[in-house]
Amino acid sequence: MAISAHPGSKQTFIHFSRLIETATSAEQCWDALRKLFADGVGCKLFTVMTVDMKHELARRAYSSNRDAYPVSGTKPIHYDAWFDVVHRQKRSFVANTINEIAAVFPDHEKIRLLGCGSVVNLPLIVKGELVATINVLDVERHFTPERVSYIDAELAAPSLLAYQKANGLISDPPTI
Repeated sequence: MAISAHPGSKQTFIHFSRLIETATSAEQCWDALRKLFADGVGCKLFTVMTVDMKHELARRAYSSNRDAYPVSGTKPIHYDAWFDVVHRQKRSFVANTINEIAAVFPDHEKIRLLGCGSVVNLPLIVKGELVATINVLDVERHFTPERVSYIDAELAAPSLLAYQKANGLISDPPTI
């Protein structure tokens, strides 16, 4: 259980900060963030979807499993219960069983076959607008209230930092 081992350890965040500072590609930024999530809460699958609300499109910008979830193309945004939570309410979407996942994700069978049964989608908000989601998946019932609170309280700011660096919005991020 990753969260009890060393959640938010100073060394983990210092290591993340150094990786972001020296990153020269979006891939390196997202990989640094994946490592931070893996160390903090654990994850079997980690993806990043960028969002273009003007054109109502989402694009996978990063995947820790490119065979199952390649980084390519776009898909239309669907206005459903997931959208209400992540975009309108601007809060993390949490599903802790494959049945809860199936209610909002048509690829639930692929998710199940990868050994995942729970998900947290952390929205990244810039100037009041949804710009991306950080998608973390693991086994059923993995995302306890404590893990979700940790994600929201401790990993949202580093996620935004990774987004900014990956998209060239900052060149020299602040060090931790």
